[in-house]
Amino acid sequence: MTTRNGGWFASLSSRQARVLMPVLAGLAAFCVYSCMYAFRKPFSAASYDGMSWLGLDYKIWLVIAQVLGYALSKMLGLRFVPEWQGEKRGVAILGLIGLAWLALLGFALVPPTLGIAFLFLNGMPLGMVWGLVFGYIEGRRATELMGAILSSSFIFASGVVKGVGKALLLAGVSAHWMPFLTGLVFVPPLLLSLRLLSRLPGPDADDIAARAPRGNMDAEARRNFVRRFLPGLLLIVPLYVLLTVLRDFRENFDTEIFRELGFGRDAWVFGQVDTPIGIGVLLCTAALSLVRDNMRALMLNHAMVAVGLFCVVLATLAFERGHLPPLTWMVLVGFGLYLPYILLNGVYFERMMATFRVVGTASFVMCIADAAGYLGSVGVLLVKAFAGLHLDWIRFFEQAVLLACLLGLALNGLAARWFWRQARKGESIAPIPSLPMERHSL
Repeated sequence: MTTRNGGWFASLSSRQARVLMPVLAGLAAFCVYSCMYAFRKPFSAASYDGMSWLGLDYKIWLVIAQVLGYALSKMLGLRFVPEWQGEKRGVAILGLIGLAWLALLGFALVPPTLGIAFLFLNGMPLGMVWGLVFGYIEGRRATELMGAILSSSFIFASGVVKGVGKALLLAGVSAHWMPFLTGLVFVPPLLLSLRLLSRLPGPDADDIAARAPRGNMDAEARRNFVRRFLPGLLLIVPLYVLLTVLRDFRENFDTEIFRELGFGRDAWVFGQVDTPIGIGVLLCTAALSLVRDNMRALMLNHAMVAVGLFCVVLATLAFERGHLPPLTWMVLVGFGLYLPYILLNGVYFERMMATFRVVGTASFVMCIADAAGYLGSVGVLLVKAFAGLHLDWIRFFEQAVLLACLLGLALNGLAARWFWRQARKGESIAPIPSLPMERHSL
């Protein structure tokens, strides 16, 4: 059943809408972004053993190329994502994913060396998809619940997509055709879920009163935002960079880590590890929607970030001393990394903008953090490749998570202190009159 404004969502009664709409909208966003993963991550299910170029492992070249393209996409997103609203958003998502899929076809057809360039082209469009999808659900009283469901796609989708890719490899599909064919599997659910998400009505008056109006951010608005929050951003963005580096390294090279742990022939080990992580992070993040006071919720975000980082440190130290089995360690480290990473991928910035009554879009702040984060990820890969480090994958990952999490705890504490003091001073940005509620369609 559909209606003219808001599609099927608009046919719900007010009570049904309060209960069902956030869950259904979150699930639609989850499916859209999960399907995007099928066009980005399946190549990492292959090891490309025995392949190298200029003395460097071929897979590392692929990861560096794609992440460079992804980081460039985030920089472009600083300009375009805050301005693509309403009807433009759904069309842009389809267009960007379509370009990435064409790049995977090129990766399958050209010689391996040229395939590196096509992985760069594959990453370039995809970096803007997250901000566009999150734009559908931000600025609402239930944004944490919807954002938790959406963000869990980072965890579930990675395992599922790489599981499909691994299954195709075991069935005899070549490592270069596997990414394109994995994307083909996810085209129908992408179209269906994006259609549903595009029918989501905009925030209502109660949402705007609780979370501040959302809308376009032109160049002047973006500059004013950065100037106002620069000290806090200089603390929270480096923390996000650390989390992105660790999370991206784990995702790109967990095939090698699992192989060293003795699970190299298990196509579904990714799901066995990532499923409990996803459930735990989803429950923790969704619980924030119960906190109505925006400043209290912002500080609770900082507390949960600290809990996640402590979990990583304690689990890694226990694993090094032989007190944890390998898969339990991977689950705890994954939970400890993904909890703060997902909080800082929208939920945190959503509450920050609500606390200080910023009119605009949280997607802009996420583009700033993501652009820096993925550049940092490339930097770590280059250091490992060229700085003479000869650690095995497990040892390198252990040392990286311990160092990054200890530094992250310090940055998190300083950022919490800065935002708390700003709120106590009452130096919030004055509210701007409510913007017209947007209507989505595709």
